[in-house]
Amino acid sequence: MWPFDIYQEGFMGAVEEVAEETINVATPRPPFPPFTRETAIQKVRLAEDGWNTRDPEKVALAYSPDSRWRNRAEFANGRAEIIALLKRKWSRELDYRLIKELWAYDGNRIAVRFAYEWHDDSQNWFRSYGNENWEFDDNGLMRRRFACINDLPIKESDRKYFWPLGRRPDDHPGLSDLDL
Repeated sequence: MWPFDIYQEGFMGAVEEVAEETINVATPRPPFPPFTRETAIQKVRLAEDGWNTRDPEKVALAYSPDSRWRNRAEFANGRAEIIALLKRKWSRELDYRLIKELWAYDGNRIAVRFAYEWHDDSQNWFRSYGNENWEFDDNGLMRRRFACINDLPIKESDRKYFWPLGRRPDDHPGLSDLDL
């Protein structure tokens, strides 16, 4: 069972309670560093699953309370700023669907590449491509995230991600399979 499945079943409490009560709590999130290929792949899929919920409070729990981010030209420090950044992001990036893929790993660091599809409020579609460098603490929480992202306008007919909003199905192709 994935940790996000446990969350959805209610063992971690309602999102409304989580936002205020655990903003500064560092609940361990396995797998823990140092990473093997298998645990790095698992960590990447857990991150993808979390982001595909588009739930800022839930996503923020995977990051250390003092996590530092660079996301495009925005900088965030700590969970409260991460939550605010994600709320802004997902208010603009509608029908967001994301795929992440492991690029490299070493010790407590993981590098990923990703692509996500979304549209704006005028129904203009985009595929955003990027790379992320992650660093984790001993509790398996991401303490640093550096993301570089480029947006490519696409036609709606060029979309490749059609699963229902939420977790990407296990049988859906990944980035390499889609030649992205």
